[in-house]
Amino acid sequence: MATPVQLPLWVQSEQLELPLISRLEKDVIEHHRAAMSADMQARVDLVEQELAARKAGYRCSSCGKAMENKGRKKSHLTTLAGAISLWRSAFRCAPCKLTRYPLDEALGVEAGRYSPALARLLALIATLCTFVQGCEIVERLLGIAISPMGLWKVTQRLGEAAWRAMHDLARRCADIRTTPDSPVHENAPDAVVIGTDGCMLGMQRRKTRRRHPDPATPLPALPADEGNGFRENKSGVILLPAERTQPSPGRRSVLRRFLVSCLGSADEVFDLIWAKLQMLGWLGENTVVVIVGDGAKWIWNRAAMFPKRCEILDFWHAAEHAWDTARILYGQDSKKTIRWATGIVDCLRAGKVDDVIALLQNMKPKRSARSQQLLCEAAISDLLTYFTDNRTRMRYDQYLAKGYGIGSGAIESAHKQLTHARMRQAGMRWSEAGARRMLALRVLLLNREWTLLDHLVTAPLAPPRIG
Repeated sequence: MATPVQLPLWVQSEQLELPLISRLEKDVIEHHRAAMSADMQARVDLVEQELAARKAGYRCSSCGKAMENKGRKKSHLTTLAGAISLWRSAFRCAPCKLTRYPLDEALGVEAGRYSPALARLLALIATLCTFVQGCEIVERLLGIAISPMGLWKVTQRLGEAAWRAMHDLARRCADIRTTPDSPVHENAPDAVVIGTDGCMLGMQRRKTRRRHPDPATPLPALPADEGNGFRENKSGVILLPAERTQPSPGRRSVLRRFLVSCLGSADEVFDLIWAKLQMLGWLGENTVVVIVGDGAKWIWNRAAMFPKRCEILDFWHAAEHAWDTARILYGQDSKKTIRWATGIVDCLRAGKVDDVIALLQNMKPKRSARSQQLLCEAAISDLLTYFTDNRTRMRYDQYLAKGYGIGSGAIESAHKQLTHARMRQAGMRWSEAGARRMLALRVLLLNREWTLLDHLVTAPLAPPRIG
């Protein structure tokens, strides 16, 4: 007969008592939580009584006619102080089909079942971790039970409000960018660095959720080909060259940096960058805008919006192209490969891009096999074209002397913090609306501008379409 396994005491949690200090903590928290809830309820009841004592009625904001009192209805609201009850009087204008709730207006209650302060705290937690993990954290820290779907709804409402505010500001700034009334900041810095790039985000392949009228009937199989399921998220980072630091040899960081991000076009991300520069007051008449990019044409085509600019091709992308060409010419990491690529990279860093171009123009590799000969010639031609097209953006010695920097490490780090840490975890697939809302909240969080949400009002979400 097998001997039963003896579990250690710390596994048998149901048989253990909490330490006395922990039990005292729980008792105190529960006692004061009940007292806070009762106090909150009393204060809300007082506001309700003051509104009920009003003699004058309410008029429609559209037609100006008196609204009909439709009676009171009880609802519940969860606040940081606990759950409370609301007796909401409703006034309706039948011709305009508008309804007003004076108690909600007086208290500033928004859509949903949570108070504004609690809703923003819930969204903050969901912006940092998954919705399932966020529910556990909320229950442990606040003692509030919430479902993943409830946490998702709160986050979506605030994310939509943040996204609309950001893009409304970007559109207003874009409208005045080319006008004589475009603002000029007198105390703007001499130079500001902008890095922009894109990264892929896993997206849902269907715009609508599939549902069946009969839950017992299985849904039919999806078509075999529905696209690759990814979409590019474009982001930008803005910083000052004077605020670059070197805390230790070989390690560099920045004191401040501001992010923008969107799931839209290249024009949209540059509109966001322009708007952010205006908000910060970093764009003056003599400000040099330093744009660091990986060579993508969509970056350079839109850099012309800045009259005084300095375009820099990311040094590490240029070095990567040189190494790839060396491996084709001389093999995978042979001594000759290392020597040739290292020499090219050193020349580029020293600002000798013209010498590198001249070297590539005179190179004529010889191979016994015709296919190998064509492959080497094509690799040299591609590298020569890449360096020639970006010749004016590769004066790395001058950029380093001015303190501009020559790498895109800031934007690569921004991608990891903004997108990868929250939105590219295993198996995650986002809807278009969900992705842009989460990106808007992540931008506010990483820019240390979360308090801006206090000035935004959330609205009910549109009901999901059924496919």
